[in-house]
Amino acid sequence: MTVQHKEDGTTRIGGIASRSVHNRQMSYHSGLAAEDQVARLYDRAGRPICARRWRGTSGEIDLIARNGAEVIFIEVKKSRTHAQAAEHLTLRQMARIYSSASEFLAGEPLGQNTDVRFDVALVDAAGQIEILENAFAA
Repeated sequence: MTVQHKEDGTTRIGGIASRSVHNRQMSYHSGLAAEDQVARLYDRAGRPICARRWRGTSGEIDLIARNGAEVIFIEVKKSRTHAQAAEHLTLRQMARIYSSASEFLAGEPLGQNTDVRFDVALVDAAGQIEILENAFAA
């Protein structure tokens, strides 16, 4: 099997191109930075973050904030533009987030009767943030 490392950050293995470990790490750290930016925005708005990368058996929720008694589940998407970031959210992901949120709510005093909201935070390449409040309601 032939392995070729290219200047564009890809590695060709047996004729198949794959992203390099370096590019995946850059994407991962870029995503963490976007989550940090969004967390600061919610904190400044008086909606403190109570959990980051909360993991249930169904999957992970990027950020969880509180607005009084309301719990806000936040999915952060980063891409070159806000429109491209929005395109990365799939129905399958939304279903996993719902399931994980249900697990989180099991630990709340009101359980599934807790007031909740599902926001999507879109972050573009310039670091500009667009919040889609109650994005899953539509």
